[in-house]
Amino acid sequence: MTGADDPIEAALADGRSSLTESEAKRLVADRGLSVPDGETVGSPEEAVDAAERIGYPVVAKVASPAVQHKSEWADGAGVAVGLEDADAVRTAAERILDAAADRDLDAAVLVEEGVDLEAGLEVIVGGTRDPSFGPTVLVGLGGIAVEVLQDVSHRIAPISTAEAVEMTRELEASPLFDGYRGSPAVDRTAVAEAIVAMGDLLVEREEISELEVNPLLARSDDAVALDALVTLEVDADGTDAEN
Repeated sequence: MTGADDPIEAALADGRSSLTESEAKRLVADRGLSVPDGETVGSPEEAVDAAERIGYPVVAKVASPAVQHKSEWADGAGVAVGLEDADAVRTAAERILDAAADRDLDAAVLVEEGVDLEAGLEVIVGGTRDPSFGPTVLVGLGGIAVEVLQDVSHRIAPISTAEAVEMTRELEASPLFDGYRGSPAVDRTAVAEAIVAMGDLLVEREEISELEVNPLLARSDDAVALDALVTLEVDADGTDAEN
């Protein structure tokens, strides 16, 4: 992915130090990760039209490189899930755009297909550019669990799929991948392939300082990236336009 189709080049050209969620998902999707169907729109009516094309239920999120933690933004206005009809989508989009206007923020609305979180295990995969070791990757339980439990495994990138599978087995939560108390086993290899992709991106794209997919919903036969963050290296002059 190069030129006008490259979200990293587009962000740097705009003077931004981070990608929007949809840009980050395009980047990881180009590396083989599954992502939900979605569209970025600029008005409540466009949000409804997008939802009709995608199919209900849908999720509506604030779309702006300046908002990295959407669920905490604007008293929870940044994310609305389980939207079942046009009225719900319109209301969610209006709330997002009104909150952005109140904050003098240039934002849009990302409308995506709804995904059943109960159908899998929420995992975090990601990586960073360590000043001593260079590109490193991590995996752990996703959602808020990664902050509470600190149950993660790290490696220096690039790594193989076999090494990435071993990372998942090092987790205290490893039994959850194989099914626990009646829950279905999830596709450990799909998670490993996502870890490998994160490492390869860090190795190949030196502009990236940090990337994260959280949650990556690991299911019985695949894994889907429900949210993605990509932070870029700040220019030598210290410019950090959006954050």
